[in-house]
Amino acid sequence: MIRMYLAMAMGLVTSVGASQQMFRTTTDVVHLPVTVMGRGDALIRGLTMDAFEVFEDGQRQTLTFFAEGAPGEAVPLHLGLLLDTSGSMDQELADASSAAIRFVNALDEAVDVTFVDFATEVRVSQFSPGSFPYLFERVRSHEAQGATALYDALVMYLGAAARQDGQKVLLVYTDGEDSTSRTSYGQLIDQLRLSDVMVYAIGYMASLHGSGGTAQVRLNDLAHQSGGEAFYPMGRAALDEIYARILDEIASRYTLGYVSTNRAADGRWRKVQVKTTAPGAEVAKVRTRPGYFAPIR
Repeated sequence: MIRMYLAMAMGLVTSVGASQQMFRTTTDVVHLPVTVMGRGDALIRGLTMDAFEVFEDGQRQTLTFFAEGAPGEAVPLHLGLLLDTSGSMDQELADASSAAIRFVNALDEAVDVTFVDFATEVRVSQFSPGSFPYLFERVRSHEAQGATALYDALVMYLGAAARQDGQKVLLVYTDGEDSTSRTSYGQLIDQLRLSDVMVYAIGYMASLHGSGGTAQVRLNDLAHQSGGEAFYPMGRAALDEIYARILDEIASRYTLGYVSTNRAADGRWRKVQVKTTAPGAEVAKVRTRPGYFAPIR
């Protein structure tokens, strides 16, 4: 039986199990994290609100909020780290742990870090900047062993993130192959689409042999559903480059907000499209969430 824990920086609290509830935002403002890339996937910075058009189910929306980078105290940035410590990660865990610590140290904007380490069991811990030494100790303390409860770990994180206000960025380091979760992949996608978390998936595929194709497709999908991206490093140097790219994206991304013209509180899926009218828009790529679920009141 899979046991799961909810741990805070000052102590450990046992949780009965993974939450299977769906959660929804009750705010009227729809917030979209947006990344704009030009030729060679170079990040485009310095755009203004007027350079963007947002459509919901084909209907043009009026922007009411705009920010570039981490908006600061008004919209705090919450970082999530999911680290796969299962037996299949034996060759990669040390490098992954060190790179995660370097990433946290480089991201000054994060007001806290929710750390999820998972194998057969899942543990969720939350740390403020003052307790980061304890976080780093936790990150370094693991040996690779056990099965892989990836989907349960993601659900546990999403439950914790639902109680946070602001921007939420999640980094997932895993070989991508779930072997023991009670949560199905379909249930996970439903909960991810109900959340406002941007996922960056970092997949180590070398250990999966013939099963890596499905795992990679699903990691790509997890990132796509949230407006994030998936990466597949080959060695430590590539991992550092990936983390540097993610830091650049966080610093250069845009946050757009609007109040939907569709006021129906019906819980339906609404498709979102973001375009840019900036110079060079014909070659620009705009990445964001594909949509969201309307609230239910």
